[in-house]
Order: sequence, then C-alpha cells, then structure tokens
Amino acid sequence: MNIEKILAVKVKEAVLKNYGLEPENIEFQPTRKDFEGDITLVVFPMMKQIKTNPAQLAENIGKYLEAEVEEVAGYNVVKGFLNIIISDNFYVNFFNEVKDREDYGILLPQSDASGIMVEYSSPNTNKPLHLGHIRNNLLGYSVSEILKAAGNEVYKVQVINDRGIHICKSMVAWQKFGNGETPESTGLKGDKLVGNYYVKFDQEYKKEIARLREEGKSEDEAKAEAPIFVEAKEMLRKWEANDPEVVKLWEMMNNWVYKGFDKTYKALGVDFDKNYYESQTYILGKDEVLKGLEEGVFYKKEDGSVWIDLSEEGLDEKIVLRSDGTAVYMTQDIGTAIQRFRDFNINQLVYTVGNEQDYHFKVLFLILKKLGYDWADSLYHLSYGMVDLPSGKMKSREGTVVDADDLIEEMTQTAKSISEELGKLDEYTEEEKEELYRIIGLGALKYYILKVDPRKRILFDPEESVDFQGNTGPFIQYTYARIQSILRKADFDFSEELSKDFSFHEKEKELIKTLQLYPETIGLAAENHSPALIANYVYELVKSFNSFYQNVPILGIDDENEKIFRVQLSNLVANVIKSGFRLLGIEVPERM
Repeated sequence: MNIEKILAVKVKEAVLKNYGLEPENIEFQPTRKDFEGDITLVVFPMMKQIKTNPAQLAENIGKYLEAEVEEVAGYNVVKGFLNIIISDNFYVNFFNEVKDREDYGILLPQSDASGIMVEYSSPNTNKPLHLGHIRNNLLGYSVSEILKAAGNEVYKVQVINDRGIHICKSMVAWQKFGNGETPESTGLKGDKLVGNYYVKFDQEYKKEIARLREEGKSEDEAKAEAPIFVEAKEMLRKWEANDPEVVKLWEMMNNWVYKGFDKTYKALGVDFDKNYYESQTYILGKDEVLKGLEEGVFYKKEDGSVWIDLSEEGLDEKIVLRSDGTAVYMTQDIGTAIQRFRDFNINQLVYTVGNEQDYHFKVLFLILKKLGYDWADSLYHLSYGMVDLPSGKMKSREGTVVDADDLIEEMTQTAKSISEELGKLDEYTEEEKEELYRIIGLGALKYYILKVDPRKRILFDPEESVDFQGNTGPFIQYTYARIQSILRKADFDFSEELSKDFSFHEKEKELIKTLQLYPETIGLAAENHSPALIANYVYELVKSFNSFYQNVPILGIDDENEKIFRVQLSNLVANVIKSGFRLLGIEVPERM
C-alpha cells in the first residue's frame, strides 16, 4: 500500500476539478522535521501549467485531499509546499500487514520475469585476486542480489581470462626459473605461485630491455626484441595452434589458479551460476570477425591484421585480429557476448568492469550492433572507480598489489584487536570469537566499499572501516545484535495485531516511515545498479532505530500494548537490517 501512489491519483483529480487540466509533474518529499506533516507535495513544478498563486493551489489541493482521501488526517500550507498529515490508522494497517514478514520488500520473480545476466570478477589466470577484484566481486554479487530482489531472473557469471600473452608470460617464467615447483611443494595457493612468476617475468624482461638499450637499440626495439618476450609471443602462437606440450603446461598452471580462486571466492562469500573461459569463446569471436570481414564491417591492413573504423561514430580505429591471426581482448569479448545470448534467455547483460575500460565497452557494444545483433542495445557497462590505498596505486606485474586473501585476513585481525579492546566477549568460546571476528571484519570491508556510489573512486582504510561508530558495517551489525538481545529478553507473546485506534509516539512513527521506504529503495537500487542506495538506507534505518531506542523504553514500559508493539517494531527493523545486508552479501551476528 503505497501512500504516494494513492495521493498522486487524488492530486490529479483535485487539479482537474479546480483548474480543468491534469498536472504532468507531481513531486513528493518527506516533510521537514520543523513542520507538522508526513508527506509534502511540492506544487512549484505544476506552475508551468497552472497560472495561479502557489499557496492557493496548495490550499485547493489540500482541501480536496482532506475531504476525499481516508488516509489524510489534515494539512498545512507553507508557501508553495503542501504538508500532508497521514492518519495513524494508515500506519497501523501498514504495520499489521508487514510486521511478521522476513521477506518484506523482496519481490519473487514472475513467470514472465526478464532475464538479466551479471558478469563480475573476470580474473586473469596469471595472478591472484587483489583489492581491485574485491570491489568488482562485491559490486557484481550485490547488484545481482538486488536485481533478484526487484523481481528479476538473474544469472551470475564470470569470464575467466585464461589465454593471451599475459598468461604465457607466467608460463615462460615458470619454465625458465621454476625448477618444477608446485603449490604442494611450496605450500602456496596456486594463484599466488603463478602470480610470483608473472612478477618474475617482468623483472627479467626489464633486465633484458636495459641490456639491449646499452647495445644501442631504441626503447621500442628493445621491448619487441627482448628474448623472454619473444619466447612468450611464440608460446602464444603455439598455444593457438594447439601445440600439445604448451597446452599441457597451460592446463596444469591454470588448474593451480582455479583452485586458488575458489578458496578466495568462498572466503569472500560470492558465487557464480556459470563460468565462461576465453580459451573457448575467442574461437567464436574469430569466426564472427571473419564473417564481418566478408560483410564489410571490418577491413584488413597490409600486414594482415583486421580492424574496424569507428571514426564516423566519434571513436577511432580498433584492431580485432593481429597480423599473425591471434585474437585480442575485443575478439574474445565479441565471442563471449554472443555465446551468452545463445546459452540463456536474457534481455540484459551487465558487465561489472572498472572505468578504465569505458572506451573498450563503447567499442564492443557498437561492434556487436554493426554485426547485426539487436540485443546490443541491452548491454550495460557497470563502470566503477578504482580502489586506492594510502600507499598509492597497485601494479600486478611489479608485485605491489594488495592480495585479496591477505586483506580478508587483515580485516579479521583488525576486527579481533578492536573487539578485544572493547572487551565485550568474555562469555564467548574461542571458536565463537573467531567466527565473530570473521563476520565483523568481512562486514566492515564489504560495507565500506559498497556504501560508496560505484562510479566514485575509493581510498580504502582498513582501520576506519572497522569503527563501531558512524556509517560502518560493524555499527549496523552491533545495532542488529542489540535488537536480538531485546527479543531474547521479551519472554511474552508479541504476535498479536496492533489495534486500529493505536496512537504512535513520534519516534515510532518516524521509524515506520523509514521502514516504508525499503521496497522503493530496492527498486531504485536495481534501476541504478547501486548497492550504495541499500547500504545508506540501512544506515538511516539504524540511526532512526537508535534514536527510538534512546528516547522511549521498550521492555521497561508498563503499558502492555505499547510494550508488545515496540518489541514487534524492533523485530521488523532487525528483519529489514538482515534483509538489506543480505543484498550486500553481509552477515549479521546474533550477539556482539
């Protein structure tokens, strides 16, 4: 029961009756705290159509609403603002309808629900996941859950970049310097071991470039002729030609990495419905490029490389096949997109990829459109800002990245040291403490990243994120645990309905009005692909609850009906906190 929808219909009726036309713009906002009222109608947008005094317009609408709408108990006009007072009976009906619903605000997919695919993670198999991947995974997973909660059929996928020159660099370095070591022999996770060889390649490559420069080669010549780089290029050529020895090495090292990734995903709490592998989809991409070449979408240069000219669309020329016939990223992305629409009945595909790839996706979507795929219009790039640390930018090949596993462990340890300082865990077993540190640490990390608009860059500070005060995950988790403590102490039946003549305390009504916004917030978050809207809504709800908690007694009040209602209200707030945090992939502890 959405009061704004009810009011919007009646506002149109009021204007039609008084002025003989239907308003195009009806704008509501919450009433400011210094005025009496619950919802405010802003009449200024209507003044383009209706030539009258704004206060008079507001007065005429107010009179009509009070007479015609059962839920309107009164109104007042402040200049061009109509402050509408909603009857307590409306809030009673709303509360009785939702008070016991753990799924309040969540829509189940309809039989004709649109299929949406969300791609996230998409790692390279030459290095472990790092802090940048963490934002990507958290964002993609949360957007998937929010889209699902808004009533869509959602498929979570990743494309694993398991081929290309960067993969061959790790392979060459392991061949030359590895002495046969494995994850088992070193005790390292497979992705970390392979990542070490990617760094080793870069170190050796730089040495060879320096030597060639001393011999009089130019910078570009040295980079192209460095023996280790030539080996990597040759390995890529052999891999695409299906050389059995190279393929065997590639399979072995990639399997090490996959096992490592799986452990990190499990620790991070994200999952996928299907994995795509570029080693499979690039072939389809190459076939599509060759077909497009025949149709005149692409053209061939003298060296045999294949390009597309997008200068008429305000972009530039883009290579889609190298002169030696090997594929580039664009080739495999073309193939992957086509394969996905063949595999699933979807009408939208969301790519969760950092904003440094904005141009790439403009080109990809345009190429697919030119190739005749109408669904190219439904492709969406969820572009997000980078994550920085106080120490500066990360570079994988130089080994200066913040490893995802290390960060997860650091967050758990930070939560442990802060929790021990607060000293509230004396009655916990060691096992319970460790689980709580994990929940708090991961909750802090996820919330800190997801509360920021995806488009904005983040400076990540682990200690700040685990603060138990302010707009943080632990602060919200603590409020949830506080409510659970109230519910455990409520040793009486609190299931009965609220009576129709119940009169609310202003703090109770404030809290109910915030709770009413939850379904709408899920819809907006889905529409904008923004978990930040959910995160900040939950924070506002928690602030409202804490204000209620500090100003009115819950279990200590004598009136039995008031006591039952306040416990019910606390329980509904806890349900919404848990639901909102689930959409962010964050757990809530029962005790803290």
